[in-house]
Amino acid sequence: MKFQRKLAAAAVLSALSTLSHAQSAPQGQSPEAAIPKVVVTATPFRAGEGDQILTPAKILSGDELRDKVGSSLGETLSQELGVSASGFGPGASRPIIRGLEGSRVKMMENGMAVSDVSGLSNDHAVAAEGAVARQIEILRGPAALLYGSGAIGGLVNVVNERIPTHLEEKPVGQAEVRYGTVDESRNASGSVDGSAGAIGFHVDGNIRRAHDYEIPGPRVLGDEASGRARLGDSFTRQETGGAGASLIGKWGHVGASVSLLDSLYGIPSGEGARIDQSQTRYDIDSLVNTPLQGFESFKFKLGYTDYEHTELDADNEPETRFTNRSLESRWELAHKPVAGWHGTLGMQTENTHFAALSEHEEHTTVPATHSTSVAGFLVEERDFGKLRMNAGVRLETVKRRPDGMQKREFDLTSYSIGGMYPVMPGYSAGLTLSVAQRAPATEELYSEGPHHATETFDIGNPNFKKETSHNIELTLQKTTGLLRWKANLFENKVKDFVYGHVTGVLVEEEGEELRERIFEQADARIRGAEAEIGYNQQGQGLSARAFADTSRGKLERGDNLPLQPATRVGFDIGYRKGAIRSGLSVMRALEQDRLASFEETETPAYTQVGANLSYTQKYRNHDLTWFLLAKNLLDEDIRMSTSLLKDVSPLPGRNFVFGVRTRF
Repeated sequence: MKFQRKLAAAAVLSALSTLSHAQSAPQGQSPEAAIPKVVVTATPFRAGEGDQILTPAKILSGDELRDKVGSSLGETLSQELGVSASGFGPGASRPIIRGLEGSRVKMMENGMAVSDVSGLSNDHAVAAEGAVARQIEILRGPAALLYGSGAIGGLVNVVNERIPTHLEEKPVGQAEVRYGTVDESRNASGSVDGSAGAIGFHVDGNIRRAHDYEIPGPRVLGDEASGRARLGDSFTRQETGGAGASLIGKWGHVGASVSLLDSLYGIPSGEGARIDQSQTRYDIDSLVNTPLQGFESFKFKLGYTDYEHTELDADNEPETRFTNRSLESRWELAHKPVAGWHGTLGMQTENTHFAALSEHEEHTTVPATHSTSVAGFLVEERDFGKLRMNAGVRLETVKRRPDGMQKREFDLTSYSIGGMYPVMPGYSAGLTLSVAQRAPATEELYSEGPHHATETFDIGNPNFKKETSHNIELTLQKTTGLLRWKANLFENKVKDFVYGHVTGVLVEEEGEELRERIFEQADARIRGAEAEIGYNQQGQGLSARAFADTSRGKLERGDNLPLQPATRVGFDIGYRKGAIRSGLSVMRALEQDRLASFEETETPAYTQVGANLSYTQKYRNHDLTWFLLAKNLLDEDIRMSTSLLKDVSPLPGRNFVFGVRTRF
């Protein structure tokens, strides 16, 4: 173990020293021109990736997003700094940020909550599609709290711009088709934007079909007789579509959109479970420039989501039905500088009706619950000479009203303060302090029944207290030139942390033995470190990236938190020249032997190797890009320490993805 850690550290240091000798820009190109600035839409100041104070951010867009996009958000983001995936099969892999998952990581679409039930359990898919996204934003740390108590660990924002904010002179769009060998997957996606007078419009869609995927070794870890070839119930079938229109002028814009999602995917637990999922979503988005004297803009967003999914058994008979109907509103008013302070104040409301009802009368998994939340927030920023300060506060009241059970109300206060100081041109150091509170989720309070997809009988506690997280983070970064890097150290102390404890007791339910899982509460601490360095990430010629991340979560009484990510180290190398683009990536995940008291098996180390190659040509005034992606080139038996199914569900074996995309 010590040797592996020394080897990982040596690999990162070697990569850093190699890259430090290659900081000059290609001839005739300035370092700043080589790396375009991408704007984070989910921050109050719409700052760039390197400008964040309260939140280290990552933005996936363009070719990088297209190379990494997978069948789920978890797969798409699984190799980003500080981000791992829940690994509950290709249909339901959710991002885990710095060892925190579920309801502590908020899923958003265009700055509004996705409002699915993916935070309840790892077998529930995120109802947002990355294949039609323009960019995906990862926000970790304190500023994410402005979007709700569910963002105590961070948030992921999928930006598809279904409601246009600017007019296109002529129709523009993109389309892509791809085929994967490991699961015989077929995927087609596309979007079109255009305008008619002052009206902008948008249409997008995606279709995915994938069979059970091939695995490189035995299904059950360490059991050679458990079956090979393909992993049963790892198939996915999904269709999504959306359309929107808006009235746009110099004064701002106002528009609306509707989107549909229909999905059927398997749960590779060995029990033959599958989930039939559907969602209809309606959104309104508006922006008014200079609404009042002293104010820059007023934003109003309204979203309504009608979501449901049914868990089916091996005979396609329904077992549990989950429903969630949510209405969310958001107001933001950005003011002009006052005494040097520039900021945004706003209000957010949410009204949800959630239920998880068993088809068998003996138990109700989670009773029908009406939840409401009302929150006000304020974020301010000011420069004190070279020092840039940023502070934010959020006050929120959350009410839970279940049928036939104890009602609860939580008053939450979250706040943060941070500063970034340029120690020399292009280099800066930052420090942030924050306190964030979270109300226990509905299932943590009121669960009292079977959850067949996870093979557990869940028991909540309606007397839980609110979670309170105290976070400190130190950031060092270089944000100019071709060679850029950042390093983060963080500690998160959480009072009254809620987690699921699998007791080992078996509960008989309709002839099936389920593991008892009791939600418990205890103080916890998560510590970690991250480092990343990149050379010429967007320019022509040679590019490179190296990264390493580690985190450890423990209960204050000494036990490890369950499902913690492994320590990882990796590097990418790429080359761009005219119409040709290529790359190679290697990631090494170390053995994960820091187990919770009820976890039984360690997760073996693995090496994940990928590659990409693409060629772009002109065809009738359109860009046509042919591409080849290779994943898990070593055909390794990869198990995710963050997955409840790690012992029975390895990741796919060697996979080649062929495709073509066009932009017009």
